[in-house]
Amino acid sequence: MLLRILHRTRYRYHGSIDLAQHMVHLCPLSTPHQRVLENELRIDPMPAARSQTTDVFGNQRTFFSLQATHSVLTVEADSLVETSAHQPLPQAPPWRGMTWERVREHFRYRANAPFDPASEFMFASPYVPRDDAFAAFARPAFKPGLPALAAAQALMELIHTELTYETASTEVNTPALEALEQGKGVCQDFAHIMLGCLRTLGLPARYVSGYLLTRPAPGKVRLIGADASHAWVSVYVPVVSESDDNDGDEDAPTGAWFDFDPTNNRCGWGSPGEDYVTLATGRDFGDVSPMRGVIQSGAEHTLQVAVTVAPPDELKALETQASGPKA
Repeated sequence: MLLRILHRTRYRYHGSIDLAQHMVHLCPLSTPHQRVLENELRIDPMPAARSQTTDVFGNQRTFFSLQATHSVLTVEADSLVETSAHQPLPQAPPWRGMTWERVREHFRYRANAPFDPASEFMFASPYVPRDDAFAAFARPAFKPGLPALAAAQALMELIHTELTYETASTEVNTPALEALEQGKGVCQDFAHIMLGCLRTLGLPARYVSGYLLTRPAPGKVRLIGADASHAWVSVYVPVVSESDDNDGDEDAPTGAWFDFDPTNNRCGWGSPGEDYVTLATGRDFGDVSPMRGVIQSGAEHTLQVAVTVAPPDELKALETQASGPKA
């Protein structure tokens, strides 16, 4: 599926900003499940300095600094991405035989065991602590002997069923435990809660930020800027041999990441669906915030974010219509 994403962020400051430094994650990832064909980042006013690097998680990030006085900052990312057809969760070996208890045991510390990079996603992170409250909530989904993928899917369905999606019910910095306690939140909260459950039970999982193609309601037209960023979870399942007692001589095991979206109750291998676009991955939202920074001023600000995800032809027609002659 070919998708074009417009992501515009605009800060209007109630005063003048003399100096600012910002970091953005607005370039989608190129993965085996999607190809980034185009990505352009437009910044107004023009930055005094700008650079692009790869962070520790493999995401593309852009740093820029503004050294001229300004009262408005606009950052717009324009991306064209080709996604692959949806791949459902595998049901055949070796994944079928990997119970969640076996995955947990694989990641228990053992002296001289080969390093598995996925173990970095087992620990607490700023937004997602490891807490018994998560284990208690997740316990109905993790039945003894259940394959890890089936358990993760059951947890996804539990969150989708038991929690209420409610816009503006939380803030961007709401801790996962608080969202779980109140029983409602948005996609970021659902993802953080699922991460807390998985990590507390000893399974590696990472936060995924991205986009989802949304369709307007019947009888309604698509509007530019009416979409939003999205978030979901990836769970890692290793391929482990029967002799994986790790005597220290074998190579590090291999495995795969599988994606689960508790907000929409969808899952798949590498992506919950071909209508999803992966932007960045990390331990939680704090690692992959679309835009953050520091400013030299005491001015307050108003933030506007507009996201549009659509097939290129459809989006081009909308842009043409929006820029047409006014009566």
